[in-house]
Amino acid sequence: MNKNKPIKLLFCAGGTGGHIIPALTVADEIKNIRPDTDILFVGAEGKMEMGKVPGAGYKIVGLPIAGWQRRLTFKNLKFPFLLMKSLLKAVSILNSTKPDGVVGFGGYASGPVLKIAQLKNIPTFLQEQNSYPGITNKWLARKAQRIYTAYEDMERFFPVSRIRLTGNPIRSELMDSKIDKAQAFRAFDLDPEKPVIFCMGGSQGARSLNRGVKNNFNYLVNKGYQVIWQTGRYFYDEAMTLIESQNSSHLIKPFIFINAIEKAYKIATVVIARAGAISVAELSSAGKACIFVPLPIAAEDHQRKNALKLVEKNAAEMILDNRFSIEFPEKLESLINNPAKREQLEKNIRTFARDNATDDIAHDILNLVEKK
Repeated sequence: MNKNKPIKLLFCAGGTGGHIIPALTVADEIKNIRPDTDILFVGAEGKMEMGKVPGAGYKIVGLPIAGWQRRLTFKNLKFPFLLMKSLLKAVSILNSTKPDGVVGFGGYASGPVLKIAQLKNIPTFLQEQNSYPGITNKWLARKAQRIYTAYEDMERFFPVSRIRLTGNPIRSELMDSKIDKAQAFRAFDLDPEKPVIFCMGGSQGARSLNRGVKNNFNYLVNKGYQVIWQTGRYFYDEAMTLIESQNSSHLIKPFIFINAIEKAYKIATVVIARAGAISVAELSSAGKACIFVPLPIAAEDHQRKNALKLVEKNAAEMILDNRFSIEFPEKLESLINNPAKREQLEKNIRTFARDNATDDIAHDILNLVEKK
């Protein structure tokens, strides 16, 4: 293509922050490299991307698609009709925008748009965040021009000639080594002389993590541990009531959502988190001692498989979701009271970090599109 002509790209992502954040991160980097690039997002109607993407400065079009439920439910009766409507709308979007490439980051909307793009011989690119890919990416992989992966051994699922091991794209501010630690402690009003546990359940919170902290609340307070607690919207009021009843606001700091998450990473002694791909990538880059609690209903059990990759390399600890409340104190103590063990985990998890992922993916997409 003419290198002086602005590039048009469609980005398909949505459903969860684990799909949306890497998509926005790569989009920002592409705009940084080539500011004249025209990027349009496609998402699923009613999902979080319809608010998050415009908030980041990009236009988005919604498809009436919904996911296939893995349990027996009447919702699945609607699936074929929604899929057909989404395929027809995907045809309309592609015909009207005439993109030079379509990039899929996972989520409901990726399948229809990328499949139609492949039928039209428009270059398609996939970014697979997890160690075990979802159905959509496996379905689309054979005709994709490139598949960007975060884990080794993905040739089990994808054509080896199409794979590029890049790691997962994460926000640049999370890799800023200049974050002032003292200032981060002040931001959360915490004592630099006491351990800090950062418990984060993703953008919506996590019920079992919240219940585990609640059930072990007296233990945490009696030990004098400081907790940055990302509760999500639905547990915040309950957490506040508990903290106020125990007069423990100097130790336990609840948040619906933490925007400056890099500051929480900076001061955390131990991080407790789900094992979504982007959380794993961020914590690997930050080099933190972690206890992962995989979401048991994640598609293809991919969160447990993500966590196991690290556990096998002595790069993290893991507690299964239904055991978290019971095993949490003992596992936490084994890390708080053993600095050498924490240091080993911190060192080993850094070997999973690929800090150039965003730059590598953005440049590769632009180079391949320009060669078209």
